[in-house]
Amino acid sequence: MSLATPIPVQRLCVLAQVSRAGFYRWRQAPPTADADLDLRDAIQKIALEWPCYGGRRVTAELHRRGWEANHKRVLRIMREDNLLCLRRRKFVVTTDSNHSRPVYPNLAGEMVLTGINQL
Repeated sequence: MSLATPIPVQRLCVLAQVSRAGFYRWRQAPPTADADLDLRDAIQKIALEWPCYGGRRVTAELHRRGWEANHKRVLRIMREDNLLCLRRRKFVVTTDSNHSRPVYPNLAGEMVLTGINQL
């Protein structure tokens, strides 16, 4: 629609019985498709190929594959697609119950408290 008329927009809206905000909302272009669609696809392929990769490694892999993407953008896309890796730490036994030192009984377990600061 061309607005090259001598009549102001406010007067046109009054004549058409629409609000100015509604007119400008109607004039806006329809929303475009997701601009990150190809990048999102590349990130998902990397995440499937390397499930332990986090945001920094995925960003570096994208740069190696020829993509120009900011690390914050990559992290945002990974967070939206729930692709952030969760590290599974190896279980490490920290208690050695089979030692040769003497084991002393717990004297506080049988103690009956009758006042303050007895332990």
